[in-house]
Amino acid sequence: MPSLKDLRIRITSVKSTRKITSAMKMVAASKLRRAQVAAEDGRPYAERMERMLGELAGNLAGIEGAPKLIAGTGRDDVHLLVAFTADRGLCGGFNGTIVREVRRLALDLRANGKKVKIFCVGRKGADALGRDFKDDIVARVTGVAGKTGVPFEQAQGVSRELRDMYERGEFDVCTIVYNRFRSAISQVVTPQQIIPFPVPDRDDRPAAAEPSAGFLYEPEEDEILAALLPRNLSVQLYRAMLESNASEQGARMTAMDNATRNAGDMIDDLTLTYNRTRQAYITKELIEIISGAEAL
Repeated sequence: MPSLKDLRIRITSVKSTRKITSAMKMVAASKLRRAQVAAEDGRPYAERMERMLGELAGNLAGIEGAPKLIAGTGRDDVHLLVAFTADRGLCGGFNGTIVREVRRLALDLRANGKKVKIFCVGRKGADALGRDFKDDIVARVTGVAGKTGVPFEQAQGVSRELRDMYERGEFDVCTIVYNRFRSAISQVVTPQQIIPFPVPDRDDRPAAAEPSAGFLYEPEEDEILAALLPRNLSVQLYRAMLESNASEQGARMTAMDNATRNAGDMIDDLTLTYNRTRQAYITKELIEIISGAEAL
């Protein structure tokens, strides 16, 4: 049985931990609202741009001279997986779900005879994946989210690096893996191919509510795509960063709330044990005093 001193020390330690987790919960809650608004506001723009480019790209798919970001390299041998994780822990299963999904995709691709490379956005993903895929990690980016959120320049920097790697022929297909924000307690792991741009089949395109009119593009469609495809790459990466940031804050708030509650329950149990142990010591001392008095 632990001594009263040991119990007091442990109660004090758990109370200090509860103060820390409670403070982290409030900080995450304050960041969550701003991150959630940014993620939700960025979705319509990213989705609309992807849909519009899909319509344009569908007319050029398979045509000689199509932009490389649509036509691809003609091969499917080297796959680049971009993992979006956090720089810090204490956010529940946020980082673990991304690491498991990237590991699953990498093993499946290897089983099919493909070569896998990994681009890590976030320190935790690089640390976890480095245990099994140390030689396959080709780049690491940290410090994406600042004090006021995720700046678009971060997405542009990653986009430029991916385009340079693609132009040098370092990979054939690029897929990003991030947590899509649904709520503070729910995030959806989302793989999304961004290079080459996935052209939807004509059967999969949404039917127009009204007969579509003919459009004349100025400049030509291929020139528009050549200008917009790199920007769309930045937009999709920025969307993934916003979704990942909101998911991280929601997961951290939930994890710290659970930790605070668990610390409170532990303090109650330890206090009860302390009181019972103290009462047992007092009773024992009283028995010894009474027994000594009777002996005299």
